[in-house]
Amino acid sequence: CTQCGKSLSNKDSLKVHMRIHTGEKPFTCSQCGKSFRDSSNLNKHMKIHTGEKTHACDQCGKSFLLASELKVHLRVHAKEKPSCSVCGKSFAHQRNLRKHQKIHTGVREYVCFECEKTFITAGNLKQHQMIHTGAKPYMCSHCDKRFRQLEGQKTHERIHTGEKPYMCSHCDKRFRQLGGLKKT
Repeated sequence: CTQCGKSLSNKDSLKVHMRIHTGEKPFTCSQCGKSFRDSSNLNKHMKIHTGEKTHACDQCGKSFLLASELKVHLRVHAKEKPSCSVCGKSFAHQRNLRKHQKIHTGVREYVCFECEKTFITAGNLKQHQMIHTGAKPYMCSHCDKRFRQLEGQKTHERIHTGEKPYMCSHCDKRFRQLGGLKKT
């Protein structure tokens, strides 16, 4: 590559690589209009619209859109989750551990201009602001119910799909919500 010096195995790979520098994204999703540099990323993206989750956990049956999501999920079963050095709480993702660690500093740098409530992360502030706007951007794909948070939508949709991703390690009983598992 004349821009960054990276070596690629053939001309086609170089052509795709050059799109990083030019910003060209010739592959467009017919469903939502999002564009991609190569067809493989478009194909992965299309699974979002089709709901195709081909990567299933052989231990609990939960399925994922991407192999990388399954890999992270498998840490739950292998007990390989990164943990907080202050309180010991474990997380499936390193980024969630970093967010959590801000709790221990007490710094709440994100302020709501409507009510002056403060938040540790920008994401928490953005989520909170939907209370003031009334926005509910997440809609159930099976009925017309809407939600402020994606997690609320996903949890609700399990009513329609019958999915029960939380399994008791003692009796193999399954639950739609983590709270149901913790209660018993």
